[in-house]
Amino acid sequence: MPAHAESEALLRLLQSGAPASALRRLLDSHGTACAALAAGSRDWASHGLRATCHAAIRNPEPQQLAHAMRWLDDPAHHLLGWRDAAYPPLLQRIPTPPAMLFVAGDPALLWLPAVAIVGSRAATAGGCANAAQFATALAKANLCITSGMAAGIDAAAHTAALDAGGVTVAVLGTGPDIAYPSRHRPLRDRIAAHGAVVSEHPPGTGPLRQHFPSRNRILAGLSLGTVVIEAAEQSGALISARLAAEAGREVFALPGSIHNPMARGCHRLIREGAQLVASPDEVLEVLAPLAADLAHALRGSLEASCGAAQTTLPEPSLGDAAYNLLWQALGHDPTGMDALVERTGLTTAEVSSMLLALELNGRIAAEHGRYARIGR
Repeated sequence: MPAHAESEALLRLLQSGAPASALRRLLDSHGTACAALAAGSRDWASHGLRATCHAAIRNPEPQQLAHAMRWLDDPAHHLLGWRDAAYPPLLQRIPTPPAMLFVAGDPALLWLPAVAIVGSRAATAGGCANAAQFATALAKANLCITSGMAAGIDAAAHTAALDAGGVTVAVLGTGPDIAYPSRHRPLRDRIAAHGAVVSEHPPGTGPLRQHFPSRNRILAGLSLGTVVIEAAEQSGALISARLAAEAGREVFALPGSIHNPMARGCHRLIREGAQLVASPDEVLEVLAPLAADLAHALRGSLEASCGAAQTTLPEPSLGDAAYNLLWQALGHDPTGMDALVERTGLTTAEVSSMLLALELNGRIAAEHGRYARIGR
């Protein structure tokens, strides 16, 4: 089917206003957006789409649809549907993944082992310097730096990663063509040229307040861990940290002065169980093994999704003590993440990384957050 037709069908589904969960079910049932679109009202209703959504699918707002299609005419711009082979697998594993992603730049970068660096918009000079130090070191260690392109800590992390020759991904609460704040347009363009800019919102979507907390789940979901550099007690960075923990990812926080209000959020996270870190090496010590496993397991799938020569995924070795421990904890009946962590004594992040490798190699099946062996 023509890519143009599939993109238009995805846009019509998205612009209907249907919940992402309903759109994921619809795409799972039909495989493609074109097939889902052709299924009709009775089928749409069975997947949870209200009558108002049906009308919007049939009669999409023409200017919004045309604007998004023009944006997609650029070969560097992409729309990934839930069933697209290039949809990032780590993001698929969060509780509420988006049904679609707009990407300006290289979608393959969303598969790389990544670490989120987040913090206050009203950061201190010291906080921005710390963000730059961590981003530089982690980028040079071949981790992708993800952040939200906001003022303060986010901008410092993106800029430092680019200056270090590393890879960075920005997750926006606007459409992928909108820079917020507007002074970050040059930064957005630089990230799109050398990394990737990501949004679940169609081109032309302005900075609506409710979109920024929800974009944090994508930021956390793309990353193996989240580092909170500097944050007040009510900072949005704490939302990113909470969502990272809920997705089974590592959470790190830098301590600060007891007199600095921008450190109170970090201190709260540390009290609640985040790992206290004072140097990038401490983050690397935790994430490097997870990143190596992830990169090893995804390499073949990434090359295949990008049109490269088909390769065979490396087999996770059940001779490895940790993998064997997890394999013994798995059965043929679906088992939840919490039970696997309890049975193995491994961390949630370690179990999550190994489950992904086993799933990609066809050794286990995953459904609704529960895992079971396939075959022996």
